[in-house]
Amino acid sequence: MQSLRELYKIGRGPSSSHTIGPERAVKAMKERFPQAEKFKVTLYGSLAMTGKGHGTDNVIVKTAAPLECEVIFDAQTPCDVHPNTMDIEVISGGQTVAKQRVYSVGGGTIVFDDEKDDKFPPADIYPLTTFTDIAEYCKKKDIRLWQYVEECEGKDIFLYLAKIWERMKITIHEGLTCSGILPGGLETERRAQYLYHQRHIDESAQTRENRLVCSYAFATSEQNASGGIIVTAPTCGACGVVPAVLKYMQETRGFSDGEIVKALATGGLIGNIIKQNASISGAECGCQAEIGTACCMAAAALAELFEMGLGQIEYAAEVAMEHHLGLTCDPIGGLVQIPCIERNAVAAMRAINALSLADFLADSRKISFDTVVETMYATGRDLLGNYRETASGGLATHYRKRNA
Repeated sequence: MQSLRELYKIGRGPSSSHTIGPERAVKAMKERFPQAEKFKVTLYGSLAMTGKGHGTDNVIVKTAAPLECEVIFDAQTPCDVHPNTMDIEVISGGQTVAKQRVYSVGGGTIVFDDEKDDKFPPADIYPLTTFTDIAEYCKKKDIRLWQYVEECEGKDIFLYLAKIWERMKITIHEGLTCSGILPGGLETERRAQYLYHQRHIDESAQTRENRLVCSYAFATSEQNASGGIIVTAPTCGACGVVPAVLKYMQETRGFSDGEIVKALATGGLIGNIIKQNASISGAECGCQAEIGTACCMAAAALAELFEMGLGQIEYAAEVAMEHHLGLTCDPIGGLVQIPCIERNAVAAMRAINALSLADFLADSRKISFDTVVETMYATGRDLLGNYRETASGGLATHYRKRNA
């Protein structure tokens, strides 16, 4: 498995696959071909179908500047390797001097076609790739999951994760201080600020928890939808879940930044297992791969904060994914707004519920985390293409019909 640096990335929304990935691809091509006078970028698959809604063309043109860049949307040509495929042509002297195919494989990670045999996925630094094997190793050495991360990555990973946590908190703050309408044409109103300040009459402790957790998830997701700077956890579209629950727990339980960073390491390890053995791409496996993975990461991170055992951490993560199985990716208008923003809030609350169940029921579990990851991947591959981030099925289709 790859470094957690490849899972947690700081970048500009609204989509890790559709904005961060293409941005990185164009930057790489500019570095590879400094003699370029112009770029021609052709988008295929999900990039072509929902690229307009995600602002993919805008990001590509801005990244290519000051060079001229033509962006073509080709939704007809099949994508045999990955649904997020793009061709980048380098033009100099009026002729194409080079052409590269690039895959945006999720979480902002890109793979060039001529390197995919060696770097698809990129270089691994974790020798173990399943929860079962990692848990067995940790039991033998009497260490926690975050200590296994330290063994594989070195102590510097915690300096990186500290920056990640700081960025998560900044994004929440930015989201809570903004109001108005999100860009894109859906007239989606920002609601994080309202949730945060609007105390319910005779508010119970449980209602307050739900309201605050949701406000933090909304704040992060709305920043993402507006093209703000966020942290992929594991993607842009699911970026609100992990920071929401960790922010709430730090405020109410007094956990230190150091404890939060260790929780991020454990949550990241869970995300890495899913990324390695299944997918974190909505274009490949539906929203279960994005929001389901985020919920798993958040549940595991919470279990780490409360110093639960390996079995409890596994159970929390397993419950979180099991009840997202089959979740489709059907963004209205291709925008990461409806139903994406609310899904982040619901998944954050579900992560807390998974933590509670793990505290009581871990000893009775029948399904392993590895099994539910395998199931998610199979389910995702079985989903019709209309339900895998194409905006051509589900809510996206019915919304258009109702408002035609």
